[in-house]
Amino acid sequence: MRGYFFIASAAFLWGVSAALGRAVFTGKLSLGAAALRPIDPLILSQTRTTFSLLVLLPCLVASKGWQRIKLPLSDLAFCVVLGAFGVAVSNYFYYVAIQRTNVATAIIVQYTAPVWVLLYVVMRGEQKLSLQKVLVVALAVTGIALVIGIVGGRSNSGSALRLDSYGILAALLASFSFAFYNVAGHRILARYDRWRVLVWTLAAAAAFWLIVNPPWKVAAARYIPAQWLFLFVFSMISVLGAFSLYFLGLQYLEPTRAIIASCLEPVFSIVLAALLLGETLRPIQTLGIVFVLAAIVMVQRPARNVAETDFVIEPIE
Repeated sequence: MRGYFFIASAAFLWGVSAALGRAVFTGKLSLGAAALRPIDPLILSQTRTTFSLLVLLPCLVASKGWQRIKLPLSDLAFCVVLGAFGVAVSNYFYYVAIQRTNVATAIIVQYTAPVWVLLYVVMRGEQKLSLQKVLVVALAVTGIALVIGIVGGRSNSGSALRLDSYGILAALLASFSFAFYNVAGHRILARYDRWRVLVWTLAAAAAFWLIVNPPWKVAAARYIPAQWLFLFVFSMISVLGAFSLYFLGLQYLEPTRAIIASCLEPVFSIVLAALLLGETLRPIQTLGIVFVLAAIVMVQRPARNVAETDFVIEPIE
């Protein structure tokens, strides 16, 4: 039970992060009497990785020593690609999706990444196509269609549901990037501990953002001290706090059970967004969420005669 508690706590922190992101994007977050001016998703993504790196790297060096976290040049280059096109891109488009749509749409579409990984390994011949896999894909695709309103997308008044096309596209891009992170990261995570991989992917993501959005552009946004405080606290909650709890949970649970338990994240995110931000879901969207969550749980359960480590999706929030 201890392992499930740690995993559920990590999922809760990721859910809090999703709700906080939506609140700060829409100007609904206040510290004290005044509401904070909305923060750009790019700045949130950039500071999230940079602040986390600035805290995590000295801690790892102090506890393990520099030699214990070094990587060979080839693996370091691999982490650069993983950090830039996995962590940075996925996080950015996920927060854009939260800004442009809502928490439920963004997180449910991103959480279909295991389905894309499944399709990838089947196409490569690493796993055989089965009735269960076909059902998983059908459930996930149907669930997405229901959540974003392609199917049953009518409001109570009978008018068509308006979609933010860029927001939906951002959510899909986040899910594809999430899938890339897991496919590409599987090899290196099998050889190094997760903290070492995390610190170098964060370093790569931070370097990527320095090129895309240099410090003088960040300074030009003229954020006040309260906003910088929020960005720092957000980083500690969404990265170091959540990952620490998740890795603690892995000490008590097999990876597959831990990943299935982490599927509480969409549930926490959607419930918190409803309670704190007033986001509502129509019954048809709720049904879509159930379909996607069922598909995620099914895809994470190892088939008979398939090693558990052959197909495990690591968290990336």
